[in-house]
Amino acid sequence: MKLKICGMKYPDNMLEVGLLLPDYMGFIFWQKSARYFDGEMPDLPKSIKKTGVFVNESIQGIEEKVIKYDLQAIQLHGQESVAFCSEIKTKFGASVEIIKVFSADENFDFSVLEPYESVCDYFLFDTKGKLPGGNGTTFDWKILENYPSSKPFFLSGGIGIEELDSVAAILKTDLPIYAIDVNSKFEIEPGLKNINLVRTIRELSLRENK
Repeated sequence: MKLKICGMKYPDNMLEVGLLLPDYMGFIFWQKSARYFDGEMPDLPKSIKKTGVFVNESIQGIEEKVIKYDLQAIQLHGQESVAFCSEIKTKFGASVEIIKVFSADENFDFSVLEPYESVCDYFLFDTKGKLPGGNGTTFDWKILENYPSSKPFFLSGGIGIEELDSVAAILKTDLPIYAIDVNSKFEIEPGLKNINLVRTIRELSLRENK
């Protein structure tokens, strides 16, 4: 299991979290988010994949952030089309991973995933809510039993310390879970991560990888 810490905002906090070597660190470039980031990014360990989170952004806007912050992954959290993802994939090739987000609830139609399989490296399932992300609530993971693909995916949506037993349990299934994505339940305030809580889930991810 890989670990993504999303919604980073403050450089000193980024360095603290960076010392724990999560696999991915997410930066939200959607201006309506309380975790919107538009500052200076410190030097982070090379093993951490810096991930830009975008919501219905233009290709030019994404490219500007990829270049400015040397991003290794792009997370598309809006209504981006298959054609849009394909264009992004063509532009960046293998140098930048593409993670396409889908908001899930009990009525989620898994057939919508198929056209995206060839234009994305990973899917990410988040809780369907009022905001594109960061709603702080989980969805019923049992619906993932209907997952029809072998495409690895990130599991997200309101994961906190209270959910770690459930996380450990779902990781023991045959689902192709690639990573766990955490955000709001590991914070002191929006964008400021609680280093002790992050350390706890990092230790879990390392145990699961043994």
